[in-house]
Amino acid sequence: MRVTSWTFLTPHARVLLCVAHDPGVRLRDIAATLNISERSAFGIITDLAQAGYVVKEKDGRRNRYHIQTHLPLPEPDGRERTIGEMLDLLTGPET
Repeated sequence: MRVTSWTFLTPHARVLLCVAHDPGVRLRDIAATLNISERSAFGIITDLAQAGYVVKEKDGRRNRYHIQTHLPLPEPDGRERTIGEMLDLLTGPET
């Protein structure tokens, strides 16, 4: 059985994983990796930055992203897990 109509992680979580793997990743590379438009990648990064989960820093002509791993996940069930804990689970603690 092939599942192609949905993904396990939200687009926001998938963008966070891209940033976790490469804090200097370009929007076009995020878009290509996730098969979304650059505009969507920009919108998601903007959402994450406005929510405080990602901080953008200018690095020459490019942006560098810093994930605020200490912040809690926005979970409706009231559990207090952090972004860092989720990333460690999905990528391993080295990332």
